[in-house]
Amino acid sequence: MSKHLLSFSTVVATAVALLAVPAAHAQISTPQASPKSTVMQRVGLTDITVVYSRPSAKTRAIFGTVVPFGKRWRTGANATTSIKFSDDVTIEGKKVPAGEYGIYTIPNKAEWLVVLNKNTKLGADVDGFKDDQDVARFSVKPYKVASKVETFTIGFTDITPATANVAMEWEMTGAKFKVTADVESKVMAQIDEKITKNATPASGDLASAAVYYYDNNKDLKQALAWMEKANAAEPTKFWNLNTEAKIRLKMKDYAGATKAAEASKKAALAATPPNGEYVKMNEELMAEAKKMGK
Repeated sequence: MSKHLLSFSTVVATAVALLAVPAAHAQISTPQASPKSTVMQRVGLTDITVVYSRPSAKTRAIFGTVVPFGKRWRTGANATTSIKFSDDVTIEGKKVPAGEYGIYTIPNKAEWLVVLNKNTKLGADVDGFKDDQDVARFSVKPYKVASKVETFTIGFTDITPATANVAMEWEMTGAKFKVTADVESKVMAQIDEKITKNATPASGDLASAAVYYYDNNKDLKQALAWMEKANAAEPTKFWNLNTEAKIRLKMKDYAGATKAAEASKKAALAATPPNGEYVKMNEELMAEAKKMGK
């Protein structure tokens, strides 16, 4: 074998050996004692995302011992627990701009102080906390949970079209704060743009506006006008016909509600496949209109 071939073989072997070194020294991956979790909820038109780590209670008493009373807590384990809002929101009466913030808490037996701070990188170093980076501070009352929560849990409860509670629960204790999204101004701006200022609004936009007015107890005459126009353009959409029936029922137009419900039922039966749920809903609405119209 020539010296050139020998040298080439040696270079290749050396390169292969060097490439193998990182794999041989790669760190072993094992499950975390407090695994990372991400929860997301849309409230109104706003997305809220919480990223946190979930320690377990095991046999320990938590609040007042593992999590001392009167001391700042990162509200979880490992990295700082963070909460992100896609739009401006109001939390417990405090205005909070869109953005991502660290959730820090100071639990006490009778009251928790919850702090949203711009710093999301402190982790266990809660002593590095700077008050001038606070975005909001508010107090909430803790509550006793119905059954033991073994693993620290953050979730969303009591959800409405514009609000939700962010609940933090561990062992036998929970605390929650209310987030309110700005729905009204956003929806009304869309209605103004797509319907009021538009000579030929789409039937889908008309129906959406009518539903919003119905759900939020706004001008029912206007809601009915929009829904009638949408149904004239698309008379086979049984769900919109059902909404027209509900609007008329709310307006105490029992004959009109019955007529719209009958049309909705007929369209639901003619759909492929037939929609039995709407058939039942319309039958119930017609029965209610008959009862109320007596």
